[in-house]
This record gives sequence, C-alpha cells and structure tokens, in this order.
Amino acid sequence: MDNIRIIEIKESVFADNDREANRVRSELKEDRTFLLNLMSSPGSGKTTTLCRTLERMKDEMRIGVMEADIDSDVDAHTIAETGVRTIQLHTGGMCHLDAGMTEQGLKELGTDDLDLAILENVGNLVCPAEFDTGAAKNVMILSVPEGHDKPLKYPLIFTVCDALIINKIDVLPYFDFDMDKVVEYAHMRNPNLAIFPISAKTGEGVDAWCDWLRSQVIEWNG
Repeated sequence: MDNIRIIEIKESVFADNDREANRVRSELKEDRTFLLNLMSSPGSGKTTTLCRTLERMKDEMRIGVMEADIDSDVDAHTIAETGVRTIQLHTGGMCHLDAGMTEQGLKELGTDDLDLAILENVGNLVCPAEFDTGAAKNVMILSVPEGHDKPLKYPLIFTVCDALIINKIDVLPYFDFDMDKVVEYAHMRNPNLAIFPISAKTGEGVDAWCDWLRSQVIEWNG
C-alpha cells in the first residue's frame, strides 16, 4: 500500500483556482477595472440592492454587471433596466463561480471601457465563499429575516468578505434580529469587516455603502 499515490483533489482544485484568480486580478488591475464579487443567500435582496447602487453610481463611472444563476435570466432583465451593460451567466447547475468561469464572463461582458464590473454570484452562503473569482473585493448581503446568528453558522463567507451589507432594516421591528449581536459575531470572524445596515427598499443607508464602494474603485483604479 505504501506505493499508492494519494491525490488531494479538493486541495488541488483550490490551488489551481487561486493561481487563475490571481492572474485575473492582476490583469484587471492593469486594465484599471475593479471587479466586485457580490454574494448572499437567495432572497436577501441582492438584486434590489444592486439596482439602488447602480442608480447612485452609473452616472459617475462606467459599470457592467454579470448576473450568475443556475438558470433563468430574470435578474439580468431587472438589472438591464437600469441602463448598465448586463450579461447573464448560467452555471449549468453549479452553485458558485470560480475564476475560470468569471474570466469567461468578463470576456463576454467586455471590460476595456469599464471602471467597475460587478459579479452577482449564485445565491448561496457556502460554495461561492470557497472559490476566489479574481475580484478586487468580496461583499456579502445578510438580510434581517435570515437572523443575526449567520456569522456563527457560515463563518467562511464572513471571513473572506471585505464588507457586509445588512439589508431589510425597515423590517427590524417584526423580527427577532439583534443588530449588536450580528456586528459582534461578524467581527469575531473578521475584525476588519466594514458593515453597512441598509434598506434597499427605502434607500436608508445606501449612500454610506455607495461611498465605501466608490472609494474602493477610485483607489484600485487610481
């Protein structure tokens, strides 16, 4: 049995993906295009939050969006109505995008004339967090109805993200959601995590989130 070669498939897959992601990130840096990887569970208000973000920023920078889903193009049509360049990515049943899939999407989207490219990843708190897409920054959305304990249950996504948007604060009175606790738990996983409580429905807090994103894009492309 000593002569049997053991190959750690998962470790090899991640290592290959990380190398490809670093290459994609370097090329985007040279092209002065900021790639944002936006993650969340289904129903968190990711597309609505993205629409509010685009409304505030589309007139000051050139933005393109890649909508990733297992199937359908509903979200892509919604985003396209904002007037920004939009494409739909179908993952063929996969619950995440990796660096290679993201690169393919970027080529179809075209980034030569974009300041900001946004990838709306597949709705999932587990798989998307495991794969580096080559993004400059990772951001996740947690909605109030999901509960304040999610940083304890899904630690990786909070660890790999640079910012956390807490959406649907307009329904706080109707849910047992402790804002202080979610901030505490999130910072246990990632002390440097920037946190933005917002309501994508009413617009509350969205300006602060956009100010942060704007500063990240300017620094990356500066």
